[in-house]
Amino acid sequence: MTPPAPVRLGLIGDNIARSRSPALHRIAGRLAGIDVTYDLFIPRDLGMDFDATFTMCRDKGLRGLNVTYPYKECAVSMVRVDDEGTRRIGAVNTIIFDDDSPKGFNTDCSGFMAAYRARRGDTSPGRVAMVGAGGVGKAIAFGLAALGADEIVLADRDAAKASGLVDMLAAQGHAARAATSVEDAVADADGIVNCTPVGMVGYPGSAIPAGLLQGSSWAFEAVYTPVDTQFKLEAEAAGLAVISGYELFFNQGVHAFELFTGRPPTDLQRLREMLANDHDR
Repeated sequence: MTPPAPVRLGLIGDNIARSRSPALHRIAGRLAGIDVTYDLFIPRDLGMDFDATFTMCRDKGLRGLNVTYPYKECAVSMVRVDDEGTRRIGAVNTIIFDDDSPKGFNTDCSGFMAAYRARRGDTSPGRVAMVGAGGVGKAIAFGLAALGADEIVLADRDAAKASGLVDMLAAQGHAARAATSVEDAVADADGIVNCTPVGMVGYPGSAIPAGLLQGSSWAFEAVYTPVDTQFKLEAEAAGLAVISGYELFFNQGVHAFELFTGRPPTDLQRLREMLANDHDR
């Protein structure tokens, strides 16, 4: 039996030196009997912009790419998006290079929904305060809407971004409004979601002050490097049920692997264990 052809993958983003994506995809490949390589591409370190980095990866013959902060929205213009849900989100984090044209997908949305259901089952998100309306914020917002959120209240330093996402959600019949401040967004919220880069390596702190967490029931932290961000730890200390950014990372990666290879990873529990014990960073 002929072994599967090697699969060459990569990740484009800033502050990705500690990303666990290479390990996740290599280990998933090993479990599936596929030789997977996965490299990091940081545009500023290469002296390139995103478009040039994207073109270089395509010309190198990569099968696909993941895209992370801050390039998920600009990646849309470089690909063909066939999925209506991804078109609505307006951001892609997974790209496949086909013979005809690159195709874009968003596994952040499906990955978040899987992480939410694993932690909270069929419980409705309720009224959700979301801080950050960029690429990952769009995916999470549409995931929350699909999960049946009563209302999504958005806060972003760029008021136009928050208003634009509110309009996108409203156009699909989902209740949403732009908040005047983080305090306004969080007031009476059942869930609090951080979709800003604050908390990740190079961006210390928390976008949501700890004093605003009391009274909510759950929280989601999109950042996973490090896993134990200030926001995550403070939300846990306040008694909220917290969905870690690591769960988003793991689930979106599983979904991306299936797109890249045409097969789902085998034995997810084993994948988790091997990833936890892999220290080749």
